[in-house]
Amino acid sequence: MKFPRLVILLVFLIVLVFPFKKSYSQRVLGALSVGMNLTQVDGDEFFGFHKIGLNVGPMVILPFGPKKNWSVSMELLYSQKGSYHRGQTDTTSYRLNQDYAEIPVLIHFTDKKLISAGVGFSYGQLINFKETFGGRPIDTNFFAQPTTTLSNFDISVIADLQIRLWSKLWADVRYQYSMKSNRSVMVTDPNDPKNPFPRNQFNNVVSIRLTWVFNQEKIGKSVKKSQAPIDYSN
Repeated sequence: MKFPRLVILLVFLIVLVFPFKKSYSQRVLGALSVGMNLTQVDGDEFFGFHKIGLNVGPMVILPFGPKKNWSVSMELLYSQKGSYHRGQTDTTSYRLNQDYAEIPVLIHFTDKKLISAGVGFSYGQLINFKETFGGRPIDTNFFAQPTTTLSNFDISVIADLQIRLWSKLWADVRYQYSMKSNRSVMVTDPNDPKNPFPRNQFNNVVSIRLTWVFNQEKIGKSVKKSQAPIDYSN
Protein backbone atom coordinates (compact mmCIF):
# COMPACT_ATOMS: atom_id res chain seq x y z
CA MET A 1 0.00 0.00 0.00
CA LYS A 2 1.41 3.41 -0.98
CA PHE A 3 1.74 6.32 1.42
CA PRO A 4 -0.87 9.00 0.78
CA ARG A 5 0.38 12.34 -0.49
CA LEU A 6 -0.67 13.99 2.80
CA VAL A 7 1.77 11.84 4.79
CA ILE A 8 4.64 12.54 2.37
CA LEU A 9 3.95 16.28 2.64
CA LEU A 10 3.92 16.15 6.44
CA VAL A 11 7.25 14.31 6.46
CA PHE A 12 8.72 17.09 4.33
CA LEU A 13 7.33 19.82 6.59
CA ILE A 14 8.60 18.18 9.78
CA VAL A 15 12.07 17.72 8.32
CA LEU A 16 12.14 21.43 7.52
CA VAL A 17 11.32 22.38 11.13
CA PHE A 18 14.46 20.87 12.70
CA PRO A 19 17.03 23.18 11.06
CA PHE A 20 15.13 26.35 12.00
CA LYS A 21 17.34 29.28 12.93
CA LYS A 22 18.01 30.10 16.56
CA SER A 23 15.62 33.06 16.42
CA TYR A 24 12.75 30.59 16.05
CA SER A 25 13.86 28.17 18.74
CA GLN A 26 11.50 29.64 21.35
CA ARG A 27 8.50 29.41 19.03
CA VAL A 28 8.67 25.91 17.59
CA LEU A 29 10.28 22.90 19.29
CA GLY A 30 11.42 19.74 17.57
CA ALA A 31 11.35 16.34 19.25
CA LEU A 32 11.80 12.64 18.60
CA SER A 33 9.85 9.87 20.36
CA VAL A 34 10.88 6.22 20.60
CA GLY A 35 8.85 3.56 22.39
CA MET A 36 6.46 0.66 22.17
CA ASN A 37 2.76 -0.06 21.84
CA LEU A 38 0.94 -2.62 23.98
CA THR A 39 -2.20 -3.37 22.01
CA GLN A 40 -5.33 -5.44 21.75
CA VAL A 41 -8.32 -5.40 19.41
CA ASP A 42 -11.65 -5.16 21.18
CA GLY A 43 -14.14 -7.44 19.45
CA ASP A 44 -11.78 -10.23 18.35
CA GLU A 45 -12.70 -12.46 21.32
CA PHE A 46 -9.10 -12.45 22.59
CA PHE A 47 -8.25 -10.39 25.68
CA GLY A 48 -5.13 -8.71 26.99
CA PHE A 49 -2.55 -6.22 25.73
CA HIS A 50 -0.26 -8.97 24.43
CA LYS A 51 0.67 -7.54 21.02
CA ILE A 52 3.90 -5.50 21.24
CA GLY A 53 4.87 -3.07 18.48
CA LEU A 54 6.96 -0.02 17.67
CA ASN A 55 5.92 3.58 18.24
CA VAL A 56 8.53 5.94 16.80
CA GLY A 57 8.66 9.25 14.97
CA PRO A 58 9.37 13.01 14.99
CA MET A 59 7.26 15.73 16.57
CA VAL A 60 6.83 19.49 16.35
CA ILE A 61 5.60 21.46 19.38
CA LEU A 62 4.22 25.01 19.41
CA PRO A 63 4.06 26.55 22.93
CA PHE A 64 1.54 29.34 23.56
CA GLY A 65 -0.06 31.32 26.37
CA PRO A 66 1.36 34.05 28.66
CA LYS A 67 3.68 31.58 30.43
CA LYS A 68 4.11 29.21 27.46
CA ASN A 69 2.70 26.38 29.57
CA TRP A 70 0.18 25.45 26.89
CA SER A 71 1.27 23.79 23.66
CA VAL A 72 -0.01 22.15 20.50
CA SER A 73 1.92 19.24 19.05
CA MET A 74 1.83 17.27 15.83
CA GLU A 75 3.62 13.96 15.28
CA LEU A 76 4.34 11.63 12.41
CA LEU A 77 4.62 8.10 13.79
CA TYR A 78 5.27 4.59 12.59
CA SER A 79 2.87 2.76 14.89
CA GLN A 80 2.32 -1.01 15.05
CA LYS A 81 -1.03 -2.20 16.41
CA GLY A 82 -3.05 -5.39 16.42
CA SER A 83 -3.71 -8.46 18.54
CA TYR A 84 -1.84 -11.55 19.71
CA HIS A 85 -3.06 -14.69 21.42
CA ARG A 86 -0.80 -17.58 22.31
CA GLY A 87 -2.86 -20.73 22.30
CA GLN A 88 -2.19 -24.03 24.01
CA THR A 89 -0.59 -25.22 20.77
CA ASP A 90 0.90 -23.47 17.76
CA THR A 91 -2.22 -24.34 15.79
CA THR A 92 -4.38 -22.21 18.11
CA SER A 93 -2.16 -19.11 18.16
CA TYR A 94 -3.64 -15.96 16.64
CA ARG A 95 -1.84 -12.85 15.39
CA LEU A 96 -3.15 -9.66 13.80
CA ASN A 97 -0.53 -7.15 12.59
CA GLN A 98 -1.62 -3.63 11.64
CA ASP A 99 1.08 -1.08 10.77
CA TYR A 100 0.08 2.57 10.50
CA ALA A 101 1.58 5.88 9.43
CA GLU A 102 -0.03 7.96 12.13
CA ILE A 103 -0.53 11.70 12.64
CA PRO A 104 -1.50 12.58 16.25
CA VAL A 105 -2.45 16.18 17.11
CA LEU A 106 -2.62 17.05 20.82
CA ILE A 107 -2.98 20.02 23.14
CA HIS A 108 -0.96 19.91 26.39
CA PHE A 109 -0.79 21.79 29.66
CA THR A 110 2.61 21.72 31.38
CA ASP A 111 3.01 22.42 35.10
CA LYS A 112 6.33 23.81 36.41
CA LYS A 113 8.10 22.43 33.32
CA LEU A 114 8.06 19.00 34.98
CA ILE A 115 4.75 17.30 34.19
CA SER A 116 2.49 17.62 31.17
CA ALA A 117 -0.99 16.29 30.41
CA GLY A 118 -2.70 16.37 27.05
CA VAL A 119 -5.63 15.20 24.95
CA GLY A 120 -6.17 14.98 21.24
CA PHE A 121 -6.92 12.77 18.30
CA SER A 122 -5.02 10.84 15.66
CA TYR A 123 -5.40 9.85 12.03
CA GLY A 124 -3.68 6.60 11.06
CA GLN A 125 -3.20 5.37 7.49
CA LEU A 126 -2.88 1.58 7.25
CA ILE A 127 0.31 0.61 5.40
CA ASN A 128 0.56 -3.10 6.23
CA PHE A 129 -1.82 -5.82 7.39
CA LYS A 130 -1.45 -9.52 8.16
CA GLU A 131 -3.75 -11.90 10.02
CA THR A 132 -2.91 -15.51 10.85
CA PHE A 133 -4.29 -18.35 12.93
CA GLY A 134 -1.98 -21.26 13.57
CA GLY A 135 0.67 -19.51 11.50
CA ARG A 136 -1.54 -19.52 8.39
CA PRO A 137 -3.88 -16.94 6.84
CA ILE A 138 -7.40 -17.28 8.21
CA ASP A 139 -9.89 -19.24 6.12
CA THR A 140 -13.61 -20.02 6.17
CA ASN A 141 -13.14 -22.31 9.18
CA PHE A 142 -11.97 -19.45 11.41
CA PHE A 143 -14.51 -18.74 14.17
CA ALA A 144 -14.57 -14.94 13.55
CA GLN A 145 -15.37 -14.35 9.89
CA PRO A 146 -15.02 -10.74 8.63
CA THR A 147 -18.24 -9.32 7.24
CA THR A 148 -16.57 -6.05 6.17
CA THR A 149 -13.08 -5.38 4.87
CA LEU A 150 -10.55 -3.87 7.25
CA SER A 151 -10.65 -0.07 7.06
CA ASN A 152 -7.54 1.46 5.52
CA PHE A 153 -7.53 4.24 8.13
CA ASP A 154 -8.05 4.60 11.88
CA ILE A 155 -9.28 7.68 13.75
CA SER A 156 -8.73 7.60 17.49
CA VAL A 157 -8.84 9.71 20.64
CA ILE A 158 -5.74 10.11 22.82
CA ALA A 159 -4.97 10.87 26.48
CA ASP A 160 -1.32 11.59 27.23
CA LEU A 161 0.83 12.05 30.35
CA GLN A 162 4.49 13.12 30.28
CA ILE A 163 7.05 13.49 33.08
CA ARG A 164 10.39 15.22 32.69
CA LEU A 165 13.18 12.82 33.63
CA TRP A 166 16.30 14.84 32.92
CA SER A 167 17.27 17.93 30.93
CA LYS A 168 15.35 17.52 27.63
CA LEU A 169 14.27 13.91 28.15
CA TRP A 170 10.62 13.09 28.91
CA ALA A 171 8.87 9.82 29.77
CA ASP A 172 5.48 9.45 28.11
CA VAL A 173 2.50 7.16 28.79
CA ARG A 174 -0.33 7.37 26.28
CA TYR A 175 -3.75 5.74 25.93
CA GLN A 176 -5.45 5.56 22.55
CA TYR A 177 -8.79 4.14 21.41
CA SER A 178 -10.47 3.98 18.00
CA MET A 179 -13.40 6.34 17.50
CA LYS A 180 -14.88 4.16 14.78
CA SER A 181 -15.03 0.44 14.10
CA ASN A 182 -12.21 -0.81 11.89
CA ARG A 183 -14.25 -3.77 10.69
CA SER A 184 -17.11 -6.12 11.63
CA VAL A 185 -16.93 -9.88 12.14
CA MET A 186 -19.44 -12.66 12.68
CA VAL A 187 -18.40 -14.82 15.64
CA THR A 188 -19.39 -18.46 15.96
CA ASP A 189 -19.24 -19.92 19.46
CA PRO A 190 -18.06 -23.57 19.24
CA ASN A 191 -20.48 -24.36 22.08
CA ASP A 192 -23.40 -22.78 20.22
CA PRO A 193 -22.58 -22.95 16.49
CA LYS A 194 -26.17 -22.31 15.36
CA ASN A 195 -26.29 -18.79 16.83
CA PRO A 196 -23.40 -16.67 15.52
CA PHE A 197 -23.32 -13.05 16.63
CA PRO A 198 -21.78 -9.86 15.16
CA ARG A 199 -18.92 -7.91 16.74
CA ASN A 200 -17.33 -4.59 15.80
CA GLN A 201 -13.57 -4.27 16.26
CA PHE A 202 -11.65 -1.33 17.72
CA ASN A 203 -7.94 -0.71 18.32
CA ASN A 204 -7.09 -0.38 22.02
CA VAL A 205 -3.53 0.87 22.64
CA VAL A 206 -1.25 1.78 25.55
CA SER A 207 2.03 3.42 24.49
CA ILE A 208 5.18 3.81 26.61
CA ARG A 209 7.77 6.16 25.12
CA LEU A 210 10.80 8.35 25.68
CA THR A 211 10.81 11.78 24.03
CA TRP A 212 13.81 14.04 23.52
CA VAL A 213 13.00 17.72 22.87
CA PHE A 214 15.98 19.10 20.96
CA ASN A 215 15.70 22.85 21.49
CA GLN A 216 13.82 23.01 24.79
CA GLU A 217 14.79 25.50 27.46
CA LYS A 218 16.43 23.96 30.51
CA ILE A 219 14.64 24.02 33.86
CA GLY A 220 15.33 27.21 35.81
CA LYS A 221 16.98 29.04 32.92
CA SER A 222 14.27 31.69 32.59
CA VAL A 223 14.07 32.10 36.37
CA LYS A 224 17.75 32.89 36.67
CA LYS A 225 17.51 35.52 33.94
CA SER A 226 14.65 37.28 35.70
CA GLN A 227 16.37 37.55 39.09
CA ALA A 228 17.79 41.01 39.78
CA PRO A 229 21.13 41.32 41.63
CA ILE A 230 20.88 42.29 45.29
CA ASP A 231 22.13 45.81 46.08
CA TYR A 232 24.30 45.77 49.20
CA SER A 233 25.42 49.42 48.93
CA ASN A 234 22.81 50.75 51.41
